[in-house]
Amino acid sequence: MVSTTTTVCNFGWRAPGFDLAGVDGKRYTLAKTRGPNGLLVMFICNHCPYVKAVLDRIVRDCAELSAQGIGSVAIMSNDPAEYAEDSFANMQRVARERKFPFPYVFDETQDVARAYGAVCTPDFFGFNAQLELQYRGRLDESRTAPVPGARRELFEAMLAVAKTGQGPKEQVASIGCSIKWRR
Repeated sequence: MVSTTTTVCNFGWRAPGFDLAGVDGKRYTLAKTRGPNGLLVMFICNHCPYVKAVLDRIVRDCAELSAQGIGSVAIMSNDPAEYAEDSFANMQRVARERKFPFPYVFDETQDVARAYGAVCTPDFFGFNAQLELQYRGRLDESRTAPVPGARRELFEAMLAVAKTGQGPKEQVASIGCSIKWRR
């Protein structure tokens, strides 16, 4: 496991488009996943211990953010040839078992991860209604184990984005396993 941290938020950077296959058999685009108040784009996978440690909270937060007009999408960009746990069949299983309230899509070419500059799992990109980047930080202070009483940093940031169109100026970078790039 290689641990990587994300870069700081580039406020105002525009969300690149995508058209990816979801685990439910549908195709998802930027337009289909955005909410009226913004969009949370998450790069996750099935095998990463950082993702596994926060997945229940991601599901909870995205369900609550949906009620605030924030759409969410989870993108899996790892090469499943390197990590069988990240296969499409396992993506379907994880989404079903965890009852994902958001599309879980496969970036088979890894072009979307490159366009976003994703570096790790989890990697969070929070956009406002104009699809301008307002948050590029962590979910909370947990790493591979929950931290009792941890502040819900991503959730609070996206609530602010939903209400004001702007994310917090102070953000702490996410940390996780590196994206597993194709050779």
